[in-house]
Amino acid sequence: MNPLIAAASVIAAGLAVGLASIGPGVGQGTAAGQAVEGIARQPEAEDLLDNRKQRILSTIRNSEELRRGTIEQLEKARIRLQKVELEADEYRMNGYSEIEREKANLINATSISLEQLEKSKNETLYFEKQRAMNQVRQRVFQQAVQGALGTLNSCLNNELHFRTIRANIGILGSLEWKR
Repeated sequence: MNPLIAAASVIAAGLAVGLASIGPGVGQGTAAGQAVEGIARQPEAEDLLDNRKQRILSTIRNSEELRRGTIEQLEKARIRLQKVELEADEYRMNGYSEIEREKANLINATSISLEQLEKSKNETLYFEKQRAMNQVRQRVFQQAVQGALGTLNSCLNNELHFRTIRANIGILGSLEWKR
């Protein structure tokens, strides 16, 4: 149960008992007043008045005891309420400082994460740039090698043709000499 509600319940109970003790006292006082008026008219009814006086005194004693109990309960409730208010203030202050501490921790963690993400992004961009440059170098090298092979094949084909032609001319020439 909430301590504040408990303290308020005790205070309300004390007030209810206090107010409840006032009602019978007023009622008994009214009854006693009317009894005194009746005795003034009929002096032989004094015995009734004595009984009534005893009841009234008993009620007053009971009311006094109830009042003391109520005052004690109210004082206990007041002390409890002060403790609860102090605890609530302490919880509030601790809660606010805890929230601020958590907020600072979250901000720091987010900042660190952002720095790591930025670093990872930059590394990724650097590696992608290197990969693209390597791909371009490979293509240029492949094209250069293909061009060199084409030129070399062309040269070799021409040389082979020339040698073949020379060999054929040589063979034909030796055949003509033999005839």
